[in-house]
Amino acid sequence: MPIAGQGMLLTSMDIDSLHEAEFNRWYDREHLEERVAIEGFLEARRYVAHDGKPKYLSLYSTATFEVLESPAYRKALANQTDWSKANIARFQNMIRGVARITISRGVGRGAALGIIRLRPAAEGADKLRAALREQLDPASRDGIISMHLLENDPDLSKPLTPDARKADPGAGDWFVLIDATDVGAVPAVAAGITGNAALKPLVVTSGVYRLLWDVAKSDLPRG
Repeated sequence: MPIAGQGMLLTSMDIDSLHEAEFNRWYDREHLEERVAIEGFLEARRYVAHDGKPKYLSLYSTATFEVLESPAYRKALANQTDWSKANIARFQNMIRGVARITISRGVGRGAALGIIRLRPAAEGADKLRAALREQLDPASRDGIISMHLLENDPDLSKPLTPDARKADPGAGDWFVLIDATDVGAVPAVAAGITGNAALKPLVVTSGVYRLLWDVAKSDLPRG
C-alpha cells in the first residue's frame, strides 16, 4: 500500500490571521513530531489549501486502525502540552476524522493532494466502496501517483474543540485522497468522481492542497 499502515487520523482547520504564525510554528516545531512519536504512529503530512476549505490539513498514518483508540494515543490526548492547548482552542471549522484505510492504490505520495468528502447512504456502503474501487486507479492518469479511500469511524471522529459536544451528521463521512505531482493534475481526476452521476449526490466538499512537509518515524531523533 502506498500509504503506510491501515489507519489514518485526518485533521483540518482554519485559524485567524492574528494567530496564524504561532499556529504554524507550533505545528512545525512540536505537534507533528510529537504525534509521530506515539507508539503505532508511522508518519504525518501537513498541507495548505490551494483551492479548498478549511485552509490547513494534516494526515497521520498509523500501523493499524486500533492505534487510534489505543492507551498510548488516549494518553497523548489527555496530556496536551500548554502550547497545544493554546493553539487547539483557536481552531475554527475543525474537521477530525479517525478512519480506516480501505482502498489504497498506486506507489508513493505526491506534492499535491486532492480530497473529496463523501456522505454514504445508510445502507449503501458496500456498493459505494465497490464503485470507488474502480474509480481509484492511478495507473492511466498522468500526474497521479496514488489514490485512497478513508472511512471514518463515527464514534471516534469528533473534533478536539468544544464542537465535539454537538451532534455531527458528518462523523461517518468518507474521504477520497488523490496524491498528485502537481495541483494542476488533480481537478480533472477529481471531476471524474464528483461529476459521476452515481457519486455526485454523496459529495459534500472537495479541494486541492499543497504539501508543506512530512515526517516519518524514522526521521525522529533516536533515544
